[in-house]
Amino acid sequence: MTRIAVLLALSFICSAQDYLAERATDHGVPVVRLADPSHGVEVAIVPSVGNTAYEMKVHGNNILYFPYTDVSEFQKNPRMSGIPFLAPWANRLDQQAFWANGKKYAFDMELGNVRGAIPIHGLLSNSRYWQVVSVTADKQSARITSRLEFWRYPELMAQWPFAHEYEMTYTLRDGMLEVRVTVTNLSHDPMPVAIGFHSYYRIPDVPRDEWTGHIPARQRVVADNRLIPTGEYRPMDIPEKFPLRGRTLDDGFIDLQRDADGRAVFSIESGAKKVEILFGPKYPAAVVWEPNTQNGQAQPFICFEPMTGITNAVNMAHDGKYPDLQSIPAGGKWSESFWVRASGI
Repeated sequence: MTRIAVLLALSFICSAQDYLAERATDHGVPVVRLADPSHGVEVAIVPSVGNTAYEMKVHGNNILYFPYTDVSEFQKNPRMSGIPFLAPWANRLDQQAFWANGKKYAFDMELGNVRGAIPIHGLLSNSRYWQVVSVTADKQSARITSRLEFWRYPELMAQWPFAHEYEMTYTLRDGMLEVRVTVTNLSHDPMPVAIGFHSYYRIPDVPRDEWTGHIPARQRVVADNRLIPTGEYRPMDIPEKFPLRGRTLDDGFIDLQRDADGRAVFSIESGAKKVEILFGPKYPAAVVWEPNTQNGQAQPFICFEPMTGITNAVNMAHDGKYPDLQSIPAGGKWSESFWVRASGI
């Protein structure tokens, strides 16, 4: 039993409602654990591997897809799972370069940190450069804040030459996890914001073929055979509640429907079990990835990916095909959150 599990048990025994946060190790890897005893939720983050949240256990059941025996295996051979952060661009670009402020910036492919002929997932999904700033808990929440100073690393600046930094805060409150990112532009020019998350979700102990999904979008993004948007859109043609059985998605969505708080609510459910992901207003686009089968088996996850713009937004904006690219003025900041919650688990 982990130390935080013991603390959780003691908290229940004492009827204490305080949240818990601690630095710990998991199979020799430094991690941070947050716990909400009242709601039976525990979250684990590994700062040294992309500052990734790899567990969100609800009554002991992980609602994040994490196909590893333990976090040490993940550190040795990290693959996309949990809640990876994609920056300074998310998903794909249509060329080994990006446009900003009317100037083309070509990648140095010999550095080896840009993946693929179609560059994908940015530079930071497995980054070891995150530094934990604070780990705190009180009667209101449990929190970890970490920072990545992009400008300090020449191999990063060589590819995306805008001095900037990221601050990410995971907050566990009332059984819900908030993931908030703040980007500070330290450069002398406006910087495009093209970030996102590639979050993997599951309903524990229920085969994916028994899940139904919900995508709160009015339009789908039309893409070519490289999954690069063409600049065209079509009306949403997926039912409000759709079965995941036999379905493959790797599609972009825009014109998101939002609740009274301005949040777009994506979900999967099966019977009384439900996992919801809520996008803040500055995530106007989503990619939903649901691969059908691999080696004859349905993949036990779906990805609801909050995006600051559609795939390839920086280059499409330059081409006049995407007018909604966000940017940060010199010396400015950008912040937004998304939230994860579960019920019936």
